[in-house]
Amino acid sequence: MAKTTTRAVGSGSPARRTMTAAARAAAKRAERAERDPAAAVAEARPLAGRTVVIEPPEGWDDPPEPAPEDFEEDAPAASVRGSRRGLLTAVLCVLVVAGLVAVAVLGMDYRDRVGAEQARAQALAAARKAAPVVLSYDHRHLDRDFAAARAHLTGTFRDEYGRTTRAVVGPTARKYEGVVKATVAEPAGGGTPAASVVSASADEAVVLLFVNQVTRSTRVTGARVDLNRVRMTMTRTSEGWKVSAVDAL
Repeated sequence: MAKTTTRAVGSGSPARRTMTAAARAAAKRAERAERDPAAAVAEARPLAGRTVVIEPPEGWDDPPEPAPEDFEEDAPAASVRGSRRGLLTAVLCVLVVAGLVAVAVLGMDYRDRVGAEQARAQALAAARKAAPVVLSYDHRHLDRDFAAARAHLTGTFRDEYGRTTRAVVGPTARKYEGVVKATVAEPAGGGTPAASVVSASADEAVVLLFVNQVTRSTRVTGARVDLNRVRMTMTRTSEGWKVSAVDAL
């Protein structure tokens, strides 16, 4: 088969030369196909596994690989955030502790005030009941009167009362047939006996009483009336409120 295109070397534009070369290549492939069809088919198949290597331009520098620390959190910022969290936690703990302490203090104060109020009422009632018994006696039944009085007493005062009645009051009352009758004074128009609480805590109270004592004996003509002010110290015990001290004012 004759060539379809001829040209002189070095003639024509670049595009024209490219087209001419392509035409010649196509003519050659056609000739080979006529001579060996199998080879032409194999040549037409695309080549597999071809690797294309692209050379980097001159002066190109590969970028540096990122370091592991580039992916880590900024240390100063993390430290600041950690410090803030720690400070916040500490402040919250302080507030919680302060709140608990305040609640405990208020609870104790409330308990003490309630206890003191209850003590005032209980101690006052016990003092009004005890005073006539402790400050009275009759020579005809001293042992019974002194035993009844001791039931209202406690502590060292109970022991002191026992010694005094045995050594002084008992013998004198028998000798002169003494009789003493004590009562807590009442207002002229009637009402609550004249007694009041001077001070009180949950376990102790001081009560002031106005006591009238009527005394009869062989040494006195008729009856003698003594108007006394008596201060009683009351102490809470397992058996209730007892007299732990008596002072005549």
